[in-house]
Amino acid sequence: MSWKETIFKLFIQLQRGYDLPRSQMKDGPYPVVGSNCIIGYHNEFKLEPPGVITGRSGTLGKVQFITTNYWPHNTALWVRDFKNNDPKFVYYKLQTLNLEKYNAGGAVPTLNRNNLDNIPVRIPLLPIQRKIASILSAYDYLIENNLRRIALLEESAKLLYREWFVRFRFPGHEHTRIINGVPEGWEKKKISDVCETVGGGTPSTQKPEYWEGGDITWVIPTDITRNNCLVLLDSEKKITEEGLKNSSARLVPLETILMTSRASVGFFGLIDREVCTNQGFISIITHQEHYRMYLLHNFITRREEILSKAGGTTYKEITKRTFRSFDILMPSKALLEEFQVFAYDTIRQTRVLKKQIEKLIQARDLLLPKLMSGEIVV
Repeated sequence: MSWKETIFKLFIQLQRGYDLPRSQMKDGPYPVVGSNCIIGYHNEFKLEPPGVITGRSGTLGKVQFITTNYWPHNTALWVRDFKNNDPKFVYYKLQTLNLEKYNAGGAVPTLNRNNLDNIPVRIPLLPIQRKIASILSAYDYLIENNLRRIALLEESAKLLYREWFVRFRFPGHEHTRIINGVPEGWEKKKISDVCETVGGGTPSTQKPEYWEGGDITWVIPTDITRNNCLVLLDSEKKITEEGLKNSSARLVPLETILMTSRASVGFFGLIDREVCTNQGFISIITHQEHYRMYLLHNFITRREEILSKAGGTTYKEITKRTFRSFDILMPSKALLEEFQVFAYDTIRQTRVLKKQIEKLIQARDLLLPKLMSGEIVV
């Protein structure tokens, strides 16, 4: 038979990662891999690739495949022995075992590797493992390629912004006088002069009618901070018309600049529909459409300044009043329009790529359990 029944401890061997406090991390090229992501970089590594890691403490169930020399953190478990199984197959197989359900912790989720020893595992022969891994890897390659393209698109807009509006090497700069450090024709204004700032709100969670069956996009900060680019396709939660009417949440137009303003301050997103947010946002509605991309990139470059003006003891928050009082240098209309065309085109392209990624993820995740169970023969 091409598939066999075994148990986890005969499939692979996991080992706890190595302690490395953040205070002892020394800047270097080697990723320090925690329970669900890279948590930093160090000048030393413990292991060579390929590496497969899953969460031990904090976040459980996330599986990561490592292709460089790395340091597995003690919040993670790494595969010490693949027992002659294909590493990439192991990476995908672990995703189907629902390891988070073996949580043995209390307040902090914890995975004891010894509790996994006798989990039943069904695996194919090595050649089939490699075929399955190859099929799934093709989807991951396309996803990663799209992510790289998105990063390049966003970087191109950032570079052009810096070239034109920071270094003042904009079209026609050779013939423009600089007066008191500002190109002639540019104006110093307040943020309140160029946009409207809107807060958000949360409908009562005690009222099911404000939430159940809702179809209004309601954005919370984690929708933005967990996103991998400026383009946001959707929100995790929705509210109803009743929820909108009976809270301080307010619908804002499509492509409104959404800026997180509480706790995680200064993260940005754009979405191509009307949305509302919770109170952890300042939504920025520009007075003129051709202001939008310039203001977005201006605010991105000023994140440290925005953070420095945030108050609060329990968590940082910047108020609308404080934000509106910021100074801003506004270039000529022609230059703003030219930058708007270029930068918004990168947003459109990003949105297409982001939607492709969503479809690829759905297709891969649909195939994954069927390939791993043998339902689909390869």
